[in-house]
Amino acid sequence: MKKILTLSLLLIAGAAFAASPINVEYNDGIYHIVLSGDKIKKQVQFVSSPNLITNKEAHNARGSLLTINAGFFDPKNQKTMSYIVNDSQTVEDPIFNENIMTNPVLRQNMKKILNRTEFRILDCDSKLKYEIAQHNSKIDFLCSVETSAQGGPQLLPNLRLEEEFFIEKDAEGNIIREAASVLHKTPRTLIGIKNLPEGKQEAHIFIVTNEHPMDIYEARDLCASYGLDSAMAFDGGSSTSFNYKKINVVSTEDNGGTGRGLKSFMIVTKK
Repeated sequence: MKKILTLSLLLIAGAAFAASPINVEYNDGIYHIVLSGDKIKKQVQFVSSPNLITNKEAHNARGSLLTINAGFFDPKNQKTMSYIVNDSQTVEDPIFNENIMTNPVLRQNMKKILNRTEFRILDCDSKLKYEIAQHNSKIDFLCSVETSAQGGPQLLPNLRLEEEFFIEKDAEGNIIREAASVLHKTPRTLIGIKNLPEGKQEAHIFIVTNEHPMDIYEARDLCASYGLDSAMAFDGGSSTSFNYKKINVVSTEDNGGTGRGLKSFMIVTKK
């Protein structure tokens, strides 16, 4: 039976209903979250923590409306493996993670790792815009990155597994290395963009839980089935987490069932 959690704002005067900028639906182990309208773009931020904290801890500390897990990190040294930008400043840089730099395999593929896909909010001449692009891609003239989080791989319009070093193949085309369990069924945090008429946009987030784990190809197909123009993955597996009002989703029993300690988060502030 399909469960739908639709959150709307009741306008007392006139007893009319106005659609909420945050809409949450749940079906068959997957939460589908839609951020609608231009105003909510001002409330979206990507933030990080000096120490690993759970998604719920980040949610409560920031007093956020909504919080999901974002970029990759190294649990051994608690340092980022993904770029994070907030208030136009780079707050997390994987170049300073010595565990990447001293790993011979990762070091040989640094260009691919550092150029993985990210979700951005751009300020284009005072108009905010969602964008999914590779980290080193050029930004349109008169635009600047307000906030962003890197993850990967890109799912739409094209799946970029080899280009972002999520898989490695030998000379015969056999896969010899896999990162982020992309070929296995696991919980996932996905985000995409749907472009609407008159320059409008929606951000679509999918929290794929333990009840309906997916490999990366199934994740791509899920995003495509909703007609998204671009999409990408954030960190997944045991990192997959989501908090909104009374909804608390974690994909691991770590920390007494409160979820895994994480490095970076996407939050929607209370204005």
